[in-house]
Amino acid sequence: MKSIINGMILIGLLVQVNFLLADIYRSQDADGNISYSDKPTENAILQALNIIPQRYKNKVAYVYDGDTIKLENGKKIRLLGIDTPEVASHYQKATPGGNAAKKWLKKQLDGSDVYLEYDQQQRDKYKRLLAHVFLENGEHINTALVKNGLAIVNLFPPNFRYKDELLAAQKVAQQQQLGMWAMKRYQLTSADKVRKVSGWKRYQGTVQSIKNNRKTVRLILNKKLSVKIAKEHLYLFPDLESYVGQSVEVRGWLSGKKAPFSILVRHPSALILASPYGDRQH
Repeated sequence: MKSIINGMILIGLLVQVNFLLADIYRSQDADGNISYSDKPTENAILQALNIIPQRYKNKVAYVYDGDTIKLENGKKIRLLGIDTPEVASHYQKATPGGNAAKKWLKKQLDGSDVYLEYDQQQRDKYKRLLAHVFLENGEHINTALVKNGLAIVNLFPPNFRYKDELLAAQKVAQQQQLGMWAMKRYQLTSADKVRKVSGWKRYQGTVQSIKNNRKTVRLILNKKLSVKIAKEHLYLFPDLESYVGQSVEVRGWLSGKKAPFSILVRHPSALILASPYGDRQH
């Protein structure tokens, strides 16, 4: 009874301190002690608290690209859960779809009032604010970009709010071959044909073996490509042994100047068991 009372007190404190967060997790150790946290861990159970996330009204001053904006107060906002192709800059050429995503977002947001909703982390390593962006009519701009094929889903633990909506929108956009999904640059490529290229790509290959390192686990597809998963994120995935011998599609960015390359995967949505009736490889 004491542990239950303490747990309820802790939930109350977490709700007050983290009023922006909708997720609280309950876990129980081998001795039966119950604890609560806003961070998901292995075997933890998500508690339904029905907290309404708070949103903050702001005005957009500038659109950098399809997933980054600046507010009138000067703060830079990175849209959570998605990624759009790069636009042209002094350092790089535009990648296919980048200008279209920026043009669409600029039309929706430039000079408009928006409502920002934060997830479990408010800033990224570049000190940009991370947010879900809503219009006054309630439209979720992050999901709308994905739904129109202008962005792909890119989930970063522990920021999983609206992940189901984002993934559902991506599935529809892919099935309907909208935007990026119709472009040659983003078609499924055999892992045997991997070569150095910038930007987000999709590769298909068969998992041959598993290699354990100190902080990561690698699924080896061939001598040229492996899938890298941080051990701190393994709780999100099924048993990695279940991938061995299976054909998978991996989505992400190549790391390495030359083969062997790797792709860092943070969520199972970027490591998909390939369907024999799925996309045609190129």
